[in-house]
Order: sequence, then structure tokens, then C-alpha cells
Amino acid sequence: MRTTYSDATVRLYFLDSDAGAAQTLLYGTLTEAMALAEQQPEEVQAGLFLATDNDVVAYLDLLES
Repeated sequence: MRTTYSDATVRLYFLDSDAGAAQTLLYGTLTEAMALAEQQPEEVQAGLFLATDNDVVAYLDLLES
């Protein structure tokens, strides 16, 4: 994810692979998105993605870096 500052505007969404649909949980800052993602159950966290104006990354990939 190229945009990494805490006030970067992001879209946090859940990608339901079974239904093939994306559900937006938040448009806000990276800090807000990370806090909301952390509160989700593990099975939801596995399907969370953060999108900026120039990149998309899986939430769990951010935790590993």
C-alpha cells in the first residue's frame, strides 16, 4: 500500500466471496479504518480490504508487515 500516513482517506470494505459482493463499512481515515477493522470478528477480518486512490490491500496483510 503506497499511501501509509494515518490521515490518508481510505475505503474499508468486506468482500463476500460467497455472494461475490463488496460491502463498504467505512469511508474515512486509515486510522479510523484500522480501528473499525480490529473490532470485527476474525472471519470478517479475513475478507476486509482497504482501498486508497492508488492501491488496494487486504487488512490482514497490513498486520503482517
